[in-house]
Amino acid sequence: MENGAKSWAFRGTQKLSAKQSKDSKLMVTIREALDKLMGNLNEDDDRSVIPLGHGDPSAFPCFRTTPVAEDAIVDAVRSSKFNCYSPAAGIPPARRAIAEYLSRDLPYKLSPDDVSVTLGCTQAIEIIITALACPGANILVPRPGYPLYEARAAFSNLEVRHFDLIPEKGWEVDLDSVEALTDDNTVAMVIISPGNPCGNVFTYQHLKKIAETARKLGIIVIADEVYSHLVFGNKQFVPMGEFGSIVPVLTVGSISKRWIVPGWRLGWIATNDPCGLLKQTGILDSIKKYLNISSDPATFIQGAIPKILENTTEEFFSNIINTMKEDADICYSKIKEIPGIACPQKPEGAMSAMVKLNLSLLEGINDDMDFCAKLAKEESVIVLPGSAVGMKNWIRITFAIEPVFLAEGLDRIKSFYERHAKKL
Repeated sequence: MENGAKSWAFRGTQKLSAKQSKDSKLMVTIREALDKLMGNLNEDDDRSVIPLGHGDPSAFPCFRTTPVAEDAIVDAVRSSKFNCYSPAAGIPPARRAIAEYLSRDLPYKLSPDDVSVTLGCTQAIEIIITALACPGANILVPRPGYPLYEARAAFSNLEVRHFDLIPEKGWEVDLDSVEALTDDNTVAMVIISPGNPCGNVFTYQHLKKIAETARKLGIIVIADEVYSHLVFGNKQFVPMGEFGSIVPVLTVGSISKRWIVPGWRLGWIATNDPCGLLKQTGILDSIKKYLNISSDPATFIQGAIPKILENTTEEFFSNIINTMKEDADICYSKIKEIPGIACPQKPEGAMSAMVKLNLSLLEGINDDMDFCAKLAKEESVIVLPGSAVGMKNWIRITFAIEPVFLAEGLDRIKSFYERHAKKL
């Protein structure tokens, strides 16, 4: 660990004297894009709307959460022990349970002091971005990626620079582009694995290369692991915290996806830093200060977390994974039947896939947003335009719904293509 400490020097110590960064351009959020598409639905279409644009499968019976989680919430409410205000970082039993849960996958143990409980992963991202946003700083985020990072950075005047994920290499990080983008004002890079929006899963070897690159560049890693353990291909989930002795890692996560309860809004920030390097930067102090002025997750949900994390059965997780795998198989196989779109890699994790549009084969379709708007109007199918995640003329298909509805939705997309295909 001492070697890691000596070989990593955080660039952020230079930020306070740097020039104020230019205002970031605020991207269209996923919610904004989906709201626009919902406005294009044809009220005269009697068919059900098939939602393939948003990662919330909780409405479908095959993705109902475990009774263990529901009972834990009820028990917490009825106990009358959790009607109080929460400490800024979360109640101690919740922090302890999350630390123990995350430590199962790590070569070292996290303590409750390494964990802060947040209002879902969204607030975790907001807190970290705000803590890093000193004058002149910039942050590296993946393209395609999750647009909340750009949106939050824009509000904090934190410059965003995009590094590419390579479709032909399973959406691996283009580490050459990371090095080319980094300068003395770069403070962090964001890694999302399992990947939203691509459905990719990074290998141990690739994550280690990312960690070594970050150490070389003197930046920290923000690991977005909201889809942790939702893998169903040949790769295993590897937490970025595995490499915390190489480079400091701030991990954001939640119970939203693995337990299928996004509305419960329970997430966390975990500090994976066994060398203690982040204490030298002031980042952890900034996070604590932000927590002191922000809202907390409902205390009864925090009170339920120990039972949820400890008592959920492997059978529940296996059933979710098996359904996800069935959906991914359906999605990938049916996309191959449609000449106008292509998926470069079968999804191996998370809930979505990136699909490339071949507009040269389509008549009367201008771009990805036009494709999605007309698909909503003509077929009552909602998919997300790739522009919302940084990839123009691609679309993101979220496949975590009832398999029979997914198959129907993709069949409707095929009918849409055949209707708009150019006549040769």
